[in-house]
Amino acid sequence: MELRVIEKTDTELDIEIAGEDHTFMNVLKGALLESEDVAAATYDVNPEQSGGQTEPVLTVKAEEGDPLDVLADAAESITERTDALRDAVRAA
Repeated sequence: MELRVIEKTDTELDIEIAGEDHTFMNVLKGALLESEDVAAATYDVNPEQSGGQTEPVLTVKAEEGDPLDVLADAAESITERTDALRDAVRAA
């Protein structure tokens, strides 16, 4: 997975996540929105309305803390959930 920070402030982050589609981006956005530290999270994959951009761009606005840390926490949450699902399937 290739990431490119487009813009970052103390509380906001725009980051391109190359090679991903709606499936992954929706999961990531959902994990972000579950966090109390997130004021808003959205993504855009529409190149016609985004000046030719073809890779998804995630926008995160943090209530508190560094938005990169908030993103890392959301990714960890996804990892924990997929690990739990894998373990449950193997045990079935």
